[in-house]
Amino acid sequence: MTTNDTRHLLAEAAQRAADYLEALPDRHVGPLPGAVEKLVSALDMPLPDQGSGDADVLGFIDGYGSPSTVASAGGRYFGFVTGGTLPAALAANYLASAWDQNSFGWTSSPAVAAFEVAALRWVKEALGLPMAAEGALVTGATMAHFTCLTAARNRVLRQAGWDVDADGLFGAPAITVIVGEEAHASLLKVLSMLGLGRSRVVRLPCNDQGRILPRDLPQIKGPTIVCLQAGNVNSGGFDPAELLIEWAHAGGAWVHADGAFGIWALASPALAGLAKGYTAADSWALDGHKWLNVPYDSGIALVADASALSDAMSISGAYLMSGGRREAMNLTPESSRRARAVDIWAALKSLGRQGLAELVERNCRQARDLADGLRAAGVEVLNDVVLNQVVVSFGSEARTKEVIEAVQAGGECWCGATVWKGRAAMRVSVSSWATTDEDIARSVAAIVKAVRETPEQ
Repeated sequence: MTTNDTRHLLAEAAQRAADYLEALPDRHVGPLPGAVEKLVSALDMPLPDQGSGDADVLGFIDGYGSPSTVASAGGRYFGFVTGGTLPAALAANYLASAWDQNSFGWTSSPAVAAFEVAALRWVKEALGLPMAAEGALVTGATMAHFTCLTAARNRVLRQAGWDVDADGLFGAPAITVIVGEEAHASLLKVLSMLGLGRSRVVRLPCNDQGRILPRDLPQIKGPTIVCLQAGNVNSGGFDPAELLIEWAHAGGAWVHADGAFGIWALASPALAGLAKGYTAADSWALDGHKWLNVPYDSGIALVADASALSDAMSISGAYLMSGGRREAMNLTPESSRRARAVDIWAALKSLGRQGLAELVERNCRQARDLADGLRAAGVEVLNDVVLNQVVVSFGSEARTKEVIEAVQAGGECWCGATVWKGRAAMRVSVSSWATTDEDIARSVAAIVKAVRETPEQ
């Protein structure tokens, strides 16, 4: 393949991508009717003996794959707290993919290593987190939890006189893990992965908004990790961090903050009060592919004590040392990594401090507008809309499920199902830069239409 052929192929890919994005405002938000079946059928073939031309490969992916996608890059997709992709971050991702860097450190890619230092510094500046904190760029919040809680596990055991890195968990002192009863499933999954167990956790009761009730708190004894939530995945509610962190630190516990999307409230002067207490935590897990609106996959783990992160993640021995420079492979679970830092840096450079604040504030206002529109139509809103999350019920469980299915089938917007306080509900997550006020109005109208066309059970 010649250089000219490559140029034409990449130009065609860019054109197809631009066509896809430009069509999003008018297309069905779910997969186009019948598209998935066509894709599955077309893929049901043996590995060919002879390869296809590159342009044909691209044409197949676009022709069969694009119609089968969920239009999560558009403005009326409200599922799973998914952000879109800012244009600057998407373009940066294109270029970084062409670089094809293995981003384990300065030896493999000085460019990405430099961007990573800058991107992590900007994230801390944007959120007002301790500048001495060290970070790792990982796949998402689950791996960010894993990274932070590995550091937490090792550090609290070290304080108890046990070296888990050398001796493992066999015979180690027991660790108490304290969580709210509304802790996210990804956090519990990580506790299982770390050998700390899902069922051994101490669960603190929460109020009707999923916020931990800071009363009758247990006495902390021995190695302990306390996990708090900055932004409940359903209600958007925040645990009362100032009181809980003071209690946890008084007992010598490590405090980890699940801030997958809610911690971005710190970027907004108008909303920072919701999360201000979380700056005193010992570690933070957050997503870039949620409110920062960078391409998948992108998670960020931050640990206040840099040595705790490096002690937990360093590769044993003097493997590819580089004269004291920050080496990502000694701070992350994996060595081979894509250039996530370039996307994050591009998003923050594109937005600036004011643009990031405006994005967060606009989405929160839009969530309130959507909730108000549904209430006016007689729909029951189940949560206090304090952030970007709206949870609604349409009556019985059966009717709620039918309305959700009707909304998704209609294709004007996409909202997912959830269970909130024992009730079937629909969750709306407004977290995309692409969402306009017109998108909100169209979505309210589509949901109300589905409600009116679904009879009471």
